[in-house]
Amino acid sequence: MSSINSYKDLLIWQKGIVLVVKVYQLVKTFPQEELYALTSQLKRAVISIPSNISEGYGRNTDKSFSHFVDIARGSLCELETQMIIAKELDFVTNWDSYHEIMSLITEESKMINSFSKSLK
Repeated sequence: MSSINSYKDLLIWQKGIVLVVKVYQLVKTFPQEELYALTSQLKRAVISIPSNISEGYGRNTDKSFSHFVDIARGSLCELETQMIIAKELDFVTNWDSYHEIMSLITEESKMINSFSKSLK
């Protein structure tokens, strides 16, 4: 962690923020009756990714940081599952956004896995 000045310097955090924006834009098109169901779950999962990365960084130990990065990875898997469910329920109307988010999830997953290994 010594070469990192802030969690905001971490590419995994930056990509997490991009994911938040993309998911929030996508769910605006979901049915209104899903506002407190799948839409809410998607928002919570995606927000959890950069939030846990920043919280782990703030704990100031590699062990704690690693734990929170693992939680972020879990949230990323949760997000991916919820995106697939949204697709299967025909809530997705913007296929370009859907595919972009799924690609970002894959990219973020690889980056988090690599970063997690570097902490252990």
